[in-house]
Amino acid sequence: MVARTAIPGFRLAVARLFTIQAAWTYERMLGIGFGYVAEPMLRGLRHDGDPAAFRKAVARQSRFFNAHPYFASLAVGAAVRAELDGVQPERIERLRSALVGPLGSLGDRLIWAGWLPACAAIALVLVALSAGFWAVVAFLVLYNAMHVWLRVWGLKAGFRSGVSVAGALAAPGLQRALEIVAPIAAFVVGGALVSVLAWIPVHRRWETLAGAAAALLFAGLVRAIQPRATGMVVAGGVLAAVLAVGVLW
Repeated sequence: MVARTAIPGFRLAVARLFTIQAAWTYERMLGIGFGYVAEPMLRGLRHDGDPAAFRKAVARQSRFFNAHPYFASLAVGAAVRAELDGVQPERIERLRSALVGPLGSLGDRLIWAGWLPACAAIALVLVALSAGFWAVVAFLVLYNAMHVWLRVWGLKAGFRSGVSVAGALAAPGLQRALEIVAPIAAFVVGGALVSVLAWIPVHRRWETLAGAAAALLFAGLVRAIQPRATGMVVAGGVLAAVLAVGVLW
């Protein structure tokens, strides 16, 4: 294995990470963006006098890939390191495929179910405290601090690990974050609900509570009709309810 202390094309790859979803397709999902991010890091193959290997590597990295966009950088770094180390193409393909599920699940749990709700709840608390525009600024700074750090960390950790990238997924800090982010999000969201209800004018609170009760009822109904609650069934039910209320109103 070739020892590499500096990541080739690192800055350009980081900049391209923010466009990894720009060429999203149903056939390849993030694949084209994956290859676009990997391309500057793979240029060393061309500079070593093997342009054919460079083209094949870029094409290989542009095949189907689907995971959470913030954690895709971990797979990019690992796959590029494997290419530069001369790992067999079949093994690189298996590596990319094996990372799809774990990185998707990890991102959903850490970001969509944890960090995003927590940041949104903090912004709502600030709105209730009359922070105004600064509540939006706080949300953007908090959310994107984690978001940007994850992209950069993932690229570095993946390149450092190569085909042994599973060790990066088991990092103590990452596992600890998964343990605490959901309780923190639940606590902050609960506090935000209290703050917003206190902030809403008294004559509008009953309307808000009625809306919350309706949402809970709807969630219970969806839960009750699972697994028949497909997207079309739920959408049709909501549309019918809206039409009925409109007619009766």
